[in-house]
Amino acid sequence: MINKPRLNEDGITIHTPEEFEGMRKSGALAAEILDMITEHVIPGVTTEVLDQLIHDYMIASGATPATLGYRGYTKSSCISLNHVVCHGIPADKKLKDGDILNIDVTCILDGWFGDTSRMYVCGKLSRKAERLIDITHTALMLGIDQVKPGNTFGDIGAAIQAYVEAQRCSVVRDFCGHGLGRVFHSAPNVVHFGRWGTGPILEEGMFFTIEPMVNLGKPHTKILSDDWTAVTKDKSLSAQFEHSIGVTATGVEIFTNSSMGNFYPTWG
Repeated sequence: MINKPRLNEDGITIHTPEEFEGMRKSGALAAEILDMITEHVIPGVTTEVLDQLIHDYMIASGATPATLGYRGYTKSSCISLNHVVCHGIPADKKLKDGDILNIDVTCILDGWFGDTSRMYVCGKLSRKAERLIDITHTALMLGIDQVKPGNTFGDIGAAIQAYVEAQRCSVVRDFCGHGLGRVFHSAPNVVHFGRWGTGPILEEGMFFTIEPMVNLGKPHTKILSDDWTAVTKDKSLSAQFEHSIGVTATGVEIFTNSSMGNFYPTWG
């Protein structure tokens, strides 16, 4: 008898143990793409060139870019520089020394969506940018630490919010993580702030992203005239990390870990 996914009372898909393998493969490819692009993040390269490299690698790997054509979006990745919070559109803008950027990719491999993003540094890194990136990565991992059956989605948000605000930074409220699997976005919304013990209860078989956006300044954002690019209202620096994960019987499996250990920048 083949197990089938089901919806729980909160409308969240509970996947079968067999379906974890599809997410492992798509997540591994998404991480591999971000590993590949690392050496290309240098002063003078355009974000459009980076996007083309990502597109070509994805296609050559037998996958398709989930963002290309999604609600009219025209690129295969989102690349968000400095004070851009998320959904930055690759273009002819050249990277310059000191830029920080988030590159966000989602590939569709054999019908499964692998979604991940990480921070990159172009050239020399400022101390305030380094601190922000450190805080954002730690916040993501603290959120992931809360993932196990019986905990709640509020626990994830509360852990992230408590840490970030203790560091005198702010958590963006306007965007959140999401369920995924054979669809790009589904229930639940995974917010990165909240109260302990609130929200739906985590169950084995849930697949979703955790992707906190953290600002050095205030949390407020605005959308530019392209209807996609979100920036900080106060023009403060912003950072983000994202993993796709699955809830297991005893805790969590991260589908989008870098096999090369490149997910988190190191300051050599």
